[in-house]
Amino acid sequence: MDQIILIGIYIHAFFGGIALLAGLGSMIFQKGSKKHKQSGKLFSISMIISSLISLPIAWMPHHENIFLFLIGIFTIYLVLSGNRVLRFKTKKEARFTDKLLSGSLFFSSLLMLTFGILYLQENGNVGVLFLFFGAIALVLSIRDFNFYKNIDKNKILPLHLGKMSGAYIASVTAFLVAGIKFQGILYWIAPTIIGAFFIGYWIRKVTVKKAKSF
Repeated sequence: MDQIILIGIYIHAFFGGIALLAGLGSMIFQKGSKKHKQSGKLFSISMIISSLISLPIAWMPHHENIFLFLIGIFTIYLVLSGNRVLRFKTKKEARFTDKLLSGSLFFSSLLMLTFGILYLQENGNVGVLFLFFGAIALVLSIRDFNFYKNIDKNKILPLHLGKMSGAYIASVTAFLVAGIKFQGILYWIAPTIIGAFFIGYWIRKVTVKKAKSF
C-alpha cells in the first residue's frame, strides 16, 4: 500500500510540475494566441490530473488530510470553471455542470469554515488556513450564482482570467509547500495575497483595453 501511495505522489508531483511550467507559458504568451491556448490547455489537463490524484491520497492511511482534500476540490473547480466560463460568450444560460461546480465549491467552503472554527482552539494555524480559503471559496461560489442569474458578457474574460490565475497560484503554493518543503502558514497564504494583486492588475488592464475598443 505504501508503495502505491508513493507512486501516486510522484505522479501527482510530475503533473503538478508540468502545470507549473505550462501555466507560466500561458501567462507569458500573448492572450488569445495559439501558444497561449496550447499552453493553457496543457496547464488545465495537467492540473486536473494532479489534483484528482491528490484526492484519494488525502484519504490514505498516514496521509489523511481533509484540508488538502478540500483544496484539491477547490483547485479542480478553478480549472474547470475557469475554462467553462468562456462558453458564455455564445450561451446565455448556465448548465447543470456549471451549477454543480459552483455548488460543490459552496459546500466545500462551508466545510472549510466549519473546520476552521473547530481548529482555531486546537491548532490556530490550521484553523486560519481553513477560514482563509473557506472565505475565498464562499465568495467565489456566491459570485458564480449571481453571474448565472444575470449573465454579463463583459465579466466573462475577467472571470476566466481570475479563476485560471487562481489555479496557477495553487500550483505555485504546492511547489513551495510540497516541493521545496517551505514550512509555515506564510507560504500558504502569501502566494494568494500576492497573486490577488496580479489578478487585479490584469483584470483592470483587460477591462480598460476592452473599453477602448468600443
